[in-house]
Amino acid sequence: MEIESEDIADGVILRLAEPADAPALCAAYAGNRTHLEPWEPRRPESFFTVAGQQRRLEEQLRQYADGRIVPWLFERDGRIVGTITLSGIALGAFCSSYLGYWVAADQQGRGIATGAVRRVCRIARDTIGLHRIEATILPENTGSARVLEKCGFEVIGLAPHYLHINGRWRDHRIFQRVLHDEHPVA
Repeated sequence: MEIESEDIADGVILRLAEPADAPALCAAYAGNRTHLEPWEPRRPESFFTVAGQQRRLEEQLRQYADGRIVPWLFERDGRIVGTITLSGIALGAFCSSYLGYWVAADQQGRGIATGAVRRVCRIARDTIGLHRIEATILPENTGSARVLEKCGFEVIGLAPHYLHINGRWRDHRIFQRVLHDEHPVA
């Protein structure tokens, strides 16, 4: 699947991750560790190392080659300022995927997540052929809720004790966006 880089907001480029990104991704996660902590699973110390990010990227790129995920990065002036990923890609009768993203603390409020989610929805529909995308967020994550709503997602439910986030099982609001109602490609 060929996916081109694109300027999504204020000079921020959305592009596919590549193996050479491990040091920059390590720096991005280390620099945003406190910012991301309330919204993510607890990470082992190895996650915040170049070697840990290298292993993670290699696995993501293996899954990308198999058509199971698409890992993108947000880059501004050579610095990674966030990520967005389609994961759990299922084709056939389901034609669906899960969406996850984060934006660096010092880049919040610039339209990066909104621009990226809009672009990823177009790619999911036009390039991958997905019918829908699902995203789950913590109920108190009002910023992500606004992004998803601006991008055409709607709330479809609440999943009690859905993910183990920051040391405990947390409820999540479930959002979805239906991209089209055409028949799936065989």
